[in-house]
Formats: sequence, C-alpha cells, structure tokens
Amino acid sequence: MLGDVTSRGAGDVCPIGERRALVYDRRMSESRPVPSVVVFVHDVERVSAFYEGLAGMRRVSGDRSHTVLEIDGFQIVVHQLRGGPAPGGAVEACEDSYLKVCLPVDRIAAARERAAALGGFVKPPKAEWEARGFRACDGHDPECNVIQVRESAG
Repeated sequence: MLGDVTSRGAGDVCPIGERRALVYDRRMSESRPVPSVVVFVHDVERVSAFYEGLAGMRRVSGDRSHTVLEIDGFQIVVHQLRGGPAPGGAVEACEDSYLKVCLPVDRIAAARERAAALGGFVKPPKAEWEARGFRACDGHDPECNVIQVRESAG
C-alpha cells in the first residue's frame, strides 16, 4: 500500500498543490493479497513459459489449469480458457484490448528477441516511446494478449 512519509489520519485530505512523497508500506502489504491480473489462454504452459522468459517471472504455484507467476510484488495468473475455439495457426493483429499487462525488463531489445523466441512479439524500435522515466514498446504474447515492455529511461 502506498502512504505518505509523514503519518496522517485516515480522514486527512491532502491540500491541492501539496506534494507528498510516496513510500511502500510493507506492514500494510502483509495483510493484503499481492496485486495480480488473470490472463485467460488456451495453452497454459506455452503462455506461462513466455512470461517467465520475457520478464524473469517466477512460478509460485499452479496445476494443469493455471499457473501463478510473480515478479516484485505483482502476479500474473495464466488460466485455462474454458470453451470457445482454440486459436488458429496465424495470429491475428493484436493492437488493442481492454487490458494491457506492462512488464519491467532490463532492455527492450533483449525482450524483443526473447518474445520472438517464445512465440510472442514486441514491435520494432521505431515503435518505442518514452514517458515518466521509462521507455516502452507494445507487443503481444503467443495467444495475442496485448503486452507492453518497459525499461528505465536514461
């Protein structure tokens, strides 16, 4: 949970214009579940291997129907999709979705190569952009779930 450096009561309101430094409060996180997103897929093993290889996520649990992957206080649950047609041979254009998973990587160029080797895609360097202290590039996992990889700018 994020909180300010100085302790304020639950009812305190931050005055407009006042800047407060935010810090991670480990005590609050111990009583709450780790933030996560669930990605529904047809091939749990293939997509799990993609996220493990792309962002260095660790497998923390799972079975045939799902895998829980974790990286620095965030989890992706790769869950078996029930019903519906399995994806065909060619991957459709994967540009927009209702949700985009953004993952930290050391280098976008290396992530681009890993994504391709694992059946996914990260757009070419000309599609990279920079904001708020990071450089980013969009892509998709092996089942066309939209992703973004981010490296520190600088």
